[in-house]
Amino acid sequence: MAYKSMNKKVLQRSVYISIAFIQMLLVLMMTSCSVSPKVHDTATEQDALTTLMDDYWQHVLEYSPVFATTLGVRTYDDHLGSLSIESMDGFVVTLKQLRERLAAIDTQHLSSTNKVNAQFLQLKLDNEIEEASYNGRFMLFTNRWGWHIEFSGLPQALPFFTLHDYQSYIARLQDYPRYNQEGIATLRQSIALGYTQPCKAMTGFEKTINTHIVKDAAGSVFYAPFERKPEAIDETTFLALKQDAASAIEQYVIPAYQHFYDFYTQEYLPQCYRGDGLFGLEKAHEYYDFLVRKHTTMNISAEDVHRVGMEEVVRIRQAMERVIKQSGFSGTREAFVKFLREDPQFYPENAEAHLRHAAYIAKKADGELPKLFGKLPRMPYTVKAVPEDIAEKTTTAYYEPLAGDGSRAGVYRVNTSLLHTRPSFEMEALTLHEAVPGHHLQIALAYEQEDLPDFRRYSGNVTAFIEGWGLYAESLGEEMGFYQNTYTRFGQLSYEMWRACRLVVDTGLHAKGWTREQAIQFMADNTALSLHNIESEVDRYMTWPGQALGYKMGELHIKALREHAQQTLGQKFDIREFHDIVLQQGSVPMNILEQYVNTWIEMKGRSKL
Repeated sequence: MAYKSMNKKVLQRSVYISIAFIQMLLVLMMTSCSVSPKVHDTATEQDALTTLMDDYWQHVLEYSPVFATTLGVRTYDDHLGSLSIESMDGFVVTLKQLRERLAAIDTQHLSSTNKVNAQFLQLKLDNEIEEASYNGRFMLFTNRWGWHIEFSGLPQALPFFTLHDYQSYIARLQDYPRYNQEGIATLRQSIALGYTQPCKAMTGFEKTINTHIVKDAAGSVFYAPFERKPEAIDETTFLALKQDAASAIEQYVIPAYQHFYDFYTQEYLPQCYRGDGLFGLEKAHEYYDFLVRKHTTMNISAEDVHRVGMEEVVRIRQAMERVIKQSGFSGTREAFVKFLREDPQFYPENAEAHLRHAAYIAKKADGELPKLFGKLPRMPYTVKAVPEDIAEKTTTAYYEPLAGDGSRAGVYRVNTSLLHTRPSFEMEALTLHEAVPGHHLQIALAYEQEDLPDFRRYSGNVTAFIEGWGLYAESLGEEMGFYQNTYTRFGQLSYEMWRACRLVVDTGLHAKGWTREQAIQFMADNTALSLHNIESEVDRYMTWPGQALGYKMGELHIKALREHAQQTLGQKFDIREFHDIVLQQGSVPMNILEQYVNTWIEMKGRSKL
């Protein structure tokens, strides 16, 4: 809802009046408030912020039309957005204008809730504007994500219930060549600036493109929505839709993927970066410092993050040694890890067995949630395999958020490729992180917080909170009845060690000049991850700098807040209330989370047992 801003009153008086009237005026002024050239009205400031938040959100949806569709906003259904530099620059101009409007609002006259909203919006605007000042904005893809991968996910991401749903989908298929060409043009600018992804990390990326270069529409993933007719559409109309879709796929989509493949293999790859991270690129130090701040939401240096990582590696390694000792294993830690990596008993027989195991853990976790949470989300989630075109290069699992309009459940994606690298002893920690009480629980609850402004409900995108919560969720496994044997307990520690190593490796690659081989060796020496997973993860850090720092830094902060609450409240501490407080405001920066928790501690402390 938008509100009209009231005009601010400006008092200017310059008149000749009698001495008596002047004296009376002075008395009146002294007995009331002093006159200021700018008079703030609380209602006006609240309305101005509400209008500003609404305007910001509308610009975000217009800039990201596919995302808008998944939220139930159908205004931009025929569009894919833009990947052009002109569009990027135009959006930044808009963001700067919004920031100027925010600066004109006197936040002292806002409610406590709106003060937080203004603080959060300020951070988002500052981050998006600053990020646009670096050449990294032109790279457009990592080794596991790109516009072509996101586009290939439309058949599963979009709603397909009505005639309009199918017609707008076909319009997007027809629009893809324009969208694809804009992306290629932007990447050419990236090449010209010398800001391309590291060569070593991009091995095999072309598979994510040529998988979609098929002979005809029938063999394309883009034709999947037309395999089953919805009840709302008659046979004749649906047949015509199928023909239009087949034509769009064969005339527009497949040739566009071929065009991108040719560009990537003939132009981009020969110009890929010979280094192993940002280190050595123009303004790399300033850019990486920004990414550290952005993803951790903390005013902390890369050197400090590196140091925290090394301290955590030492601590977790000692915990690993204790678990091995308690198990009765007679060999060294290295021998125990070798045993875990090589013994067939720890690896699934087939993809179906792997998915069944993940689904069993997820369902067991569902049943334990009421012990730790007072409020649970309404929307469910499901378990599916990672798509084949990205499986071998991507992570061991990930979460796909539910649709904001309730038309699609959340998805816990499990990687069923290269099963000899997917050990069962890691599955409990992995599932708790990606499904519940991790990402699905946190994100679904955020979507259901109707009192929050939309920009906070649907696009908080605070890495330290989202991924910090996911890692914290892994640590809840013991309280939920998981990690009951040596192997699963060691698997949980290995996953925690994995995130500690990220702090060391990410900063090593981008701030200290580490090589890919050095990073791989460090993770191999300290985790029980398979070598394939380690290589895949290091390639991820090389092409997505800073993002991996949010996990451990966020988790440490959440744990510190819980410890503070327990020590302060004593018998008054309620774990269910604590978790509800942490999750009820959506994804927030760590300083704002701390404000919420401290307020709750103060209120809880004053209450009676």
